[in-house]
This record gives sequence, structure tokens and C-alpha cells, in this order.
Amino acid sequence: MSAFQNAMQQLDTAAGIAGIDPAIVDALHVPEHIRECDIPVAMDDRTQKVFKGYRVQYNSWRGPYKGGIRYHANVDLDEVKALAFWMTIKTAVVDIPMGGGKGGVIVNPKELSPGELERLTRGYAQAIKDFVGPTVDVPAPDVNTTPQIMTWFADEYCKLAPSPTCRAVVTGKPVSDGGSEGRDTATAQGGFYVLQAALEKIGLPIDNARVAIQGFGNAGSVMATLCHAAGMQIVAVSDSQGGVRHPESAAADEGSRTHYSGLDPSAILNFKKQYGTVVGFPETETVTNEQLLETDCDVLIPAALENVITKDNAARIKAKVALELANGPTTPEADAILQERGITVVPDVLANAGGVTVSYFEWDQNIKGEHWSEEQVFSKLKPIMTNNFFAIWKLAQERGTNLRTAAFVVALQRLASAKIGRS
Repeated sequence: MSAFQNAMQQLDTAAGIAGIDPAIVDALHVPEHIRECDIPVAMDDRTQKVFKGYRVQYNSWRGPYKGGIRYHANVDLDEVKALAFWMTIKTAVVDIPMGGGKGGVIVNPKELSPGELERLTRGYAQAIKDFVGPTVDVPAPDVNTTPQIMTWFADEYCKLAPSPTCRAVVTGKPVSDGGSEGRDTATAQGGFYVLQAALEKIGLPIDNARVAIQGFGNAGSVMATLCHAAGMQIVAVSDSQGGVRHPESAAADEGSRTHYSGLDPSAILNFKKQYGTVVGFPETETVTNEQLLETDCDVLIPAALENVITKDNAARIKAKVALELANGPTTPEADAILQERGITVVPDVLANAGGVTVSYFEWDQNIKGEHWSEEQVFSKLKPIMTNNFFAIWKLAQERGTNLRTAAFVVALQRLASAKIGRS
């Protein structure tokens, strides 16, 4: 099943209990606009290459389209459509006044020089300039795109459409260029606030709770640090090359958890900076990414790839809670198995929405000409994440469904309200 088919299955499942107009559901099966473009780029060797780019503007009922731009060799329209739909749901789940979109360029950015990467980005901005803007469509970084790339995009857009607020066309910029404090850690910070709320609801103490994290990139490593600081035990982490597990974690039980402190995220981060991977970290056992998912733990945090928890391994997941810091890590078939087994899945559309929420904060600061401290940013972020989690938890209990479906129901109700209000 494709990513977009997965997304539509999630939509239809939630629509079945949301009680909204079927015409609204039908409208949500189709993006409002699909933009495709060819981007010619002068290469350093004086040849010219043409790259294919996309921008899917899925839904704008609640506000300007919002969603990242990814540079990846495997970008395709089906994936971009799915991600744009999920952004539509995500912004509604956290109740910020924005819609959903997504962009992508088919390219391996590691094969480009900095100059070629800049020319590609400026070319992409030129190609979609008439379709984006601070009140229309506000892109952001995603896979393989960076604050520097956002600065190039904003520079090019402002040359073509100058205005006092033109740099609000993108978020995820460096702080020195109008970016928000806290943006680099916002996804993990928002996820941690939600995790705290989830553990409270299921009655699992934070102290000594065992955590396994698949994906030790920006979001995963920050989440590991936050969990460790809160007294949780990091029992396993991984990156694209494999993972490491605390040797005592497999044998740990309720009576022996306090006999070891788990892995130290800061030490692992330093090791990864030196060697390029977490694999080989001293005094650990090496595991595959697949084995990490099946680690005996209280909290499993997939923070890397899509579709890693499937019908083939869901029966072997041992965690009590799975918090989706990655986009789409659990397939619909796996969702059903985990629900039947009583495992609480905190869905990506809420768990990783701290990133888009702080992106909205950046946009808001740019529009108003303000700059908030990190303390202000996180003091605004926490109630958004926790209050929406509690609303979703309550609805899930009332409707007898899982948190993902409940989150979609909440989002659909908010989208329907916005659509009706605009009619």
C-alpha cells in the first residue's frame, strides 16, 4: 500500500465516526493544487541538469498551506501528497491557523556542491514563486533541507516579491535571519510534553521508565537527552547503520531496573560525531534497526523512517507506549494489532507536531516583527501539546477507539468547522 493510500485509509477510518458531512470527507481525498516544475541548474562542470520539483497544496480551509520541502532521490508525487495531507491533519490537531502542504525535489543533495545546492534552491523558489507567500503557502525544512536552504529560498523570493514581511514566506530560518528560538529542538520538546501526558494517563511512572529510540538524528537524540534528564533509562538507540542496546536491558525486570542507569545520550552523541554512527559505542551490544523495535522496553520511539512497524513485527513489539516522532512509522495493519494488544500508540500527527507549531510561532513573529525567547516559545508550546493530547485522549475513551483515530476525528471536526465557516 502506498503512503497516500495509507493516509486515505486513516482518513476514512476516522470519517466513519467523526459525524461530519460526507462531502467534506470527499473533498479531503483530493489536494487543492498540485504544482510540478522542472528546475534547470548550471552545474560546476558547466553542464546543465534539470531536476523535477513538486509542491502539493493540500488544504487551506484553516489558513495558509504549511509544510516542509525535502530534497531526496526517492521523492515522488504519491509521497508528497501523503505528507501534505498529514500536514493538513497535523495543523488541525494542534489547532494552529494553518493548512497543509508539502514540497520536494528529486535529487541527492550530497552529490551537489554548495554552489549547485544554492542554485537549485533559488531555481525552485523561482519556479513556485507565484504559488507561495506569507499569507498563501509557507514552506519549511524537511529531509535534507536546512536553515541555510531556507535563507536562500527567502532571499530569492524577496527579490521577486519584495514586501516588509516577505521573509515570512518560509520558516526554519537561522535565528539571525528571523528564525525562532527553540526551533531546532521543537519536535522533540513537543513530543516529550506529549509523552509526559501519555505516561500520566496510563499510570506509568516516568522515573526509570525504559526507552528505546529508533533514529538518533536531531529529533531522536534530543528526545533521548530530554528523557534521560527526566530520570528515564535509555536502553537502546539506532541510526541508519544499526543500533546499540544496553547489555543489561534485556534481562531487566521490575525489581532490577534501578540497578543500571541505561545509556548516556550525550556520550553517544559525542561518539557519533567522532565515528559517524552509534554502532560500536563501548559496552553495548549491537542490534539491527529491526531488533531495536522489538527491544523489551516501556516506551518505544520510532524517530526515523516510515512504515517500520508493520503487520509482520507488530506482534513482537514489547513496549507499553509507542510515541511516533517519525512521520508514518506504523502501518494501518500494525495499528490494529497494537490496539488489540493494548499498546498505546501516540500518533505522529500529534507526537511530532511541536515542529510545525514552533514553525507557526516563527511565522507569527515574522509577521508581527517580534522575537521571542526560547522560554517564551516553550511556555507557549507546552499547553498546546498537552491540552490537545488530553482532548484526544478523552475522545478516544468516549468513542472506544485508538489515539490516532481520535486525533483524526478531532482534526476533521476542526476542518469541517472551518469549511462551514467559510461557506
